[in-house]
Amino acid sequence: MKDLFIYNSLSGKKENFKPIKDGLVGIYVCGPTVYGDPHLGHARPYITFDVLFRYLKHKGLKVRYVRNITDVGHLVNDLDDGEDKIAKKAKLDQLEPMEVVQQYTLSFRKAMADLNNLPPSIEPTASGHIIEQIKLTEQILANGYAYESNGSVYFDVKKYNEDHDYGILSGRNIEEMIDGAGSRDLDGSSDKKNGVDFALWKKADPEHIMKWPSPWGDGFPGWHLECTAMSTKYLGDTFDIHAGGMDLKFPHHEAEIAQSKASCGCSPAKYWMHNNMITINGKKMGKSLGNFINLHEFFSGNHELLEQPYTPMTVRFFILQTHYRSPLDFSNDALKAGEKGLIRLLNAVKSCGELSYQSGSFDEEYDQKINSLMDACYEHMDDDINTAQTLARLFDLSTEINSLCHKQKPVGALKELTLIRLQSFMPMFVNDILGLKDEGSDGADSKMDGVMQLLIDIRKNARTNKDWATSDQIRNALNELNIQLKDGKDGTTFTIENK
Repeated sequence: MKDLFIYNSLSGKKENFKPIKDGLVGIYVCGPTVYGDPHLGHARPYITFDVLFRYLKHKGLKVRYVRNITDVGHLVNDLDDGEDKIAKKAKLDQLEPMEVVQQYTLSFRKAMADLNNLPPSIEPTASGHIIEQIKLTEQILANGYAYESNGSVYFDVKKYNEDHDYGILSGRNIEEMIDGAGSRDLDGSSDKKNGVDFALWKKADPEHIMKWPSPWGDGFPGWHLECTAMSTKYLGDTFDIHAGGMDLKFPHHEAEIAQSKASCGCSPAKYWMHNNMITINGKKMGKSLGNFINLHEFFSGNHELLEQPYTPMTVRFFILQTHYRSPLDFSNDALKAGEKGLIRLLNAVKSCGELSYQSGSFDEEYDQKINSLMDACYEHMDDDINTAQTLARLFDLSTEINSLCHKQKPVGALKELTLIRLQSFMPMFVNDILGLKDEGSDGADSKMDGVMQLLIDIRKNARTNKDWATSDQIRNALNELNIQLKDGKDGTTFTIENK
């Protein structure tokens, strides 16, 4: 296997990926705050890093993939004061906060399964790791990088910046922010020394529902602290890859780096990976902006911006056809094109498996072309998980597979070993690595198969009875629907052409 290069947001360049421990990889991906149904913006990071997870395992590495559930401490507008997002939703719906958590955690997991994302190795919750977060806060306090104020504990960014570089990931000039803010409060909290300081532990008001006892009184953890506590517990002080959306670079991921260095003196991750945003009319899609489309709305088509329903695999294909670090703008035309491309690719996988080797017409140049296209898929994946270019090469292979199936090119032009490689390569890359599957295997497609088998049987009986008119009528009608029948020694099969 060749080396994998990934773009490290921390260094701003592609780097040769080398696990800290030989053969073992630890990945932490920031999970959702579960106060609403997952939307298209959620799909991108989890599909992106699902493919990373799959590809690392394909390369023979043992991977521990940790993706958390935030069920407490994430306040409205990502600030340090105000309502907890989940508590606010609970009040609106007249539910207990943990009822909201349960409802939307299940909704998230269902959507991830629909999108064919593999479950993470560990899926910890913030509320299940309160003890770890209290201990982490105590350690940061003991090291002099935090202070208590009126029952809350804040990270002292100015003090930390004297010894370290707060802004190393995001590129922000924190000194300018501190000088500009002075002692003035940036988000309305009067407890901070400086507006850029952030909460490690927040004092809970008497009416606050989600709170726990601590050395500083009843309260709840800060949003940034949760991920540091959970990633450290399951992956160690320093692990291989920390990933998430680019909107988390600052302040969330920047704060995680600071918390780790302030507590144990080391950076939490060797490599940082960030996916770009999905936009609608050039604006980021998100709950806070009110311009999001829920995934179940995509699957049902029940949204004013949608012209039709789109299957989970169409959504997955739509996301993978653009490199994860490039912006991706929503449009119905792009989704419809993705739908057609997906059908074409899955048909090629199926057709490839039906090819039979024939000797006698070997073409060395053509054989090398097929092998080169397969090799190129690995080269693109090893180049920062470039699924867009990988799909382009898979479509090149699909064109050649169609030529072989329709005998525009004899199967014997390939070595038998090349054909065998191709027949294992296509499902491996399309289904196993990219995670694109035939959604109709137990649904619509199985019904389609049943209808087609009925038509094939009727046509077979017509041919047996020399009823050529009926036989031709069935074939011609199917041709108009871009469904091609193939008569062979083992019976009649069909393929759906994408035109």
